[in-house]
Order: sequence, then C-alpha cells, then structure tokens
Amino acid sequence: MQDVPSLVAQAREGRPRAVARLISLVEGASPQLREVMAALAPLAGHAYVVGLTGSPGVGKSTSTSALVSAYRRAGKRVGVLAVDPSSPFSGGALLGDRVRMSEHASDPGVYIRSMATRGHLGGLAWAAPQAIRVLDAAGCDVVLVETVGVGQSEVEIASQADTSVVLLAPGMGDGIQAAKAGILEIGDVYVVNKADRDGADATARELNHMLGLGESRGPGDWRPPIVKTVAARGEGTDEVVEALEKHRAWMEERGVLAERRAARAAREVETIAVTALRERIADLHGDARLSALAERIVAGELDPYAAADTLVEGLTTA
Repeated sequence: MQDVPSLVAQAREGRPRAVARLISLVEGASPQLREVMAALAPLAGHAYVVGLTGSPGVGKSTSTSALVSAYRRAGKRVGVLAVDPSSPFSGGALLGDRVRMSEHASDPGVYIRSMATRGHLGGLAWAAPQAIRVLDAAGCDVVLVETVGVGQSEVEIASQADTSVVLLAPGMGDGIQAAKAGILEIGDVYVVNKADRDGADATARELNHMLGLGESRGPGDWRPPIVKTVAARGEGTDEVVEALEKHRAWMEERGVLAERRAARAAREVETIAVTALRERIADLHGDARLSALAERIVAGELDPYAAADTLVEGLTTA
C-alpha cells in the first residue's frame, strides 16, 4: 500500500517519481484510487489542458516537443500525457512519443508520461482524465495531451481538453478528405505542419474552405485559426502558442472554459458510474435473480426490457 498523502505532497514539490507512482495507481485501477482522487480534488483545476490530435505522420510528437520548449521559455511547468498504441505482447505503451521528446527528459519543469490505450477507442487511454488531474495537481501550468493518431474517429480529445489542436500535413494524400468526417469538426486551432513541403499553402486553403462550408458562427463566436509550422525546426510554434492563449482568453471572457470543464467533470462521473454498474452486472452471471428473470421471459410473463428495468432497479437500490 502506498502512502497517498506523502505521494501527493511530494508530487506538489515536483518530484517525478511521486507523480509516476500516482499515475500508476490510476492506470492500474488501484484499490487506493478513490483515496488518490479525494486527495487531489482540492489541488486540481488550475492547469490549461491542450489536446493535440491528427492522423499518423503529421508530426504530433515533434509539435508537442516544440510546444513544451515554447512554454518552458515562458517559465511554465509542463506535463505531457502521450497516449501510445498498446503493445500486443505486454499491453503497455510502445513509448515512441517519449523517444521524440527525449530532449526534455532532464528538465525538472517537464513531466512526460506515456500511456497505453489498452484497447480503448477514440485515441485516448481510459485513465486519461485521472492522469490529467494528477499532472494538474502536481503543479503543471499546462498539460499537453497527445492522442494516439488513429484517424478521423479520434475525436474523444475534444471532451478532455480545454483547447483542441488538430494537426495536418501536406503530402499525406487527400488529408482534408480523410479527416473531415470527424476530426475537422473538433478543432479550436488548426496547424498545418511540415509547411516547408510543397502543397502546404494548398492544404491551408483547402482547410479554410472546408471550415467555411460548415460554419454557422455568429458575431463574437470563435473562428479557429490556421497556423503553418515546421515543428522540427521550431518554426511557427510561437504563433501556435499565441493562438492557444487567444482561445483561452476568449473562453474565459465568455464563460466557455468553465462550461467545458463542468461538462468534462459530468462525463467523468457518468463514466465511473456506468463502469461500476457494468461490474455489478458482470457479477450476476449465474445469479438466482438473473436466472429467475430469464425464466419469466421464456414463459412469456415478462419482456426483456421490463426484466432489465427490474434488474437495474435492484442493482441501484441494493
């Protein structure tokens, strides 16, 4: 058993080992998870959470590393949650993102953690919300969440971040067409990376056109900017940070930031509650109550929906 109050105190002091242990408790769904979350609750809520998503090969890890450098120059403490594909052998993260961000490994003002998806769809790990809270409570001013890079269905980051950044790159085939079904609908800031390649201007124009087609914004509404970068050389990164800060200021001015965070908390509570119910239902296999309801359905005394209502009522009142 871990000494949770001591771990939290050490994490607040910026000790990476304590942060690592807290996130490990989260990932492992430890019996101490409730104690950890209770200890972190009054300490979190200050970090600015930025999600970075996009198709594989657009330069998410390199862009994340460039943003870390920019925020560190501004004196900010930065946490990075890099969601990697799961290893088919160990189930763990493949750690490719940490390799690309190795230049920050010795910086005490930066904490980088890779998390495995472990089969969870949507580009994030199931434990991502709690891991973000750990980094927030540990004193990070900015938390960058880099998704796994699975394509147009990777939209879950929009529900976990304050600001979502969608990255594209020229020379990736018809990138706009591939992305527009889902991922182009979630961006607050769009970045055309690898802008030194041929076709960058055309990609930016096409992106601007696609955004305009679906636009139904009124006066004062946020219009996502399009920023061109060469992340490998750090070019355009300051402009991305400027766009992020403008979006944050816009959200704070209109109360949107508080609304997004409240919605995020509501989804997290709902997920935890549904997971708890699923676990209780899973324990019913072979239970006499379930068998009795099944027999009544077969006998024509009860329909499946009424049986399910009876079962849920029994679970929630037990």
